[in-house]
Amino acid sequence: MAATARIRLLASCYISPALYRAAPRHMRGPRSMCTLSTTLGSGADEDEIERIRREFEDAKRNYLSIPAAMKDMPKMDPQGIYVNKNVKLDDLQVYGFDYDYTLSHYSDHLQCLIYDLAKKHLVDEFKYPESCLQYEYDRRFPVRGLYYDKLKGCLVKLDFFGSIEPDGCFFGRRKLSPTEIKELYGTRHIGRDQVRQLVGLMDVFCFSEACLIADIVQHFVDAKLEFDAPYIYEDVNKAIQHVHRSGLVHRKVLAEPQKFLIKNSQVFRFLKTLREKGKKLFLLTNSPFYFVDGGMSYLLEDQHFDGNSWRELFDVVIAQANKPTFYNSDHPFRVYDTEKDTLAFTAVDKFLPSEVYYHGCLKSFLQITKWRGPEVIYFGDHLLSDLRGPSKAGWRTAAVIRELEDEIGIQNGDSYRFQQAKLSIIHDLLGKVHATVVSTEKGQVYRALLDELNAERHQCRSGMRNLFNSSFGATFLTDTGKESSFAYHIHQYADIYTSKLENFLSHAPESWLHPPHDIKIMPHNAKVPASLFSGS
Repeated sequence: MAATARIRLLASCYISPALYRAAPRHMRGPRSMCTLSTTLGSGADEDEIERIRREFEDAKRNYLSIPAAMKDMPKMDPQGIYVNKNVKLDDLQVYGFDYDYTLSHYSDHLQCLIYDLAKKHLVDEFKYPESCLQYEYDRRFPVRGLYYDKLKGCLVKLDFFGSIEPDGCFFGRRKLSPTEIKELYGTRHIGRDQVRQLVGLMDVFCFSEACLIADIVQHFVDAKLEFDAPYIYEDVNKAIQHVHRSGLVHRKVLAEPQKFLIKNSQVFRFLKTLREKGKKLFLLTNSPFYFVDGGMSYLLEDQHFDGNSWRELFDVVIAQANKPTFYNSDHPFRVYDTEKDTLAFTAVDKFLPSEVYYHGCLKSFLQITKWRGPEVIYFGDHLLSDLRGPSKAGWRTAAVIRELEDEIGIQNGDSYRFQQAKLSIIHDLLGKVHATVVSTEKGQVYRALLDELNAERHQCRSGMRNLFNSSFGATFLTDTGKESSFAYHIHQYADIYTSKLENFLSHAPESWLHPPHDIKIMPHNAKVPASLFSGS
């Protein structure tokens, strides 16, 4: 045997000197010693299973000590600013903002309104059965970041790596079992060929869309009517788009702003603080100007301006920008006449604070303003339409995600932390069990322990999941503890993220925001090490 081969063989099955001397002379060759170590080691592995069993029993007896052990563990700040990439605030000279769910926030009545208007459009214009009108928006059903499979008709929640969450696949309003998911997809992992058939539902406006899609599918299933899944998505999406583009939802909101819009004086304070520090501000939204103007006038009606309008806060106001097309098109800017509701035909070669602009593109925006990428930060709620384009263009990006505050509040609670600590212990023990090889005779003992640990793990996951959304769990995490696909998009396209704009008021203008050195993916997700409870 060659020397290198002997070294590799011996390295793969290290034998102690004592065991080597105790072996018969005819079994002292490399291969024989490996066989001997495996034979003698099986007993040790079986003893290891018993030791892990005792550890498990000790852990169960000590579960009640977990709250005391976690008392000194830090909690995450629900109003914190979480950082994926270094951002030095002092370097930022230009602040850009989306309008909907960034500068403005809405009550749940808005989702109900969009749902009802779209549902009515399906029945009136697309001739869906009138029985569809019986359904109502269910705020407990959807979360942000779901995907709709246009071919199979399923709503799915994916993890960071593109795998379907075991409890995150619905056909209509029925949750599919892991077995059904495997039968439908072959595997939980979504391959590149299947990605094209998925539609991401990434912003808050998608809540009503996701709920309506699921309800319509369920209606066809219950009525035993044949249907093609792609048509359901196309029709629902067209109905949702009609509700927005026709102005139906805009007029309803402006008719009762106190019902739909949530006032927040802190947003005005933040914008005014930026102006006082000499920062440039611009508004870039897909909404029509009359809707933005009506909303901002209501939201800031109790504030005092040097002039007569909220527009004095901004150097540039751009409406109906058609994001994300705005970021890669060559569409020209048009001056919008707010009195006549018409667009001018003259070329736009400069931006005036007194004017409102429509359409346009990023290329022209940069040429006119001369604002360099790294000095600009843009705030938005839609990770793909709002932030993907600016991120690729070199702007700094900030995601405003309202759900973050509630989810961190749940993660800080004793119930969640207790289950999280238990899960960490179970994962540690499962790792030890999987690393142990046992003989056939002891296989039953091994399997029994493995089943118990898996059952305990499932119980922990269910306990954590039920604290969030009853259908899909947490927005940022899957039941397995991995970050969700939505979290992946935040990590990819948002340099920083927070629950609301005014959280920046607690940071000095010269602050340097940087990610924690020990966080690998999402900085707001605290991890609980099992070693913390080893002495319990």
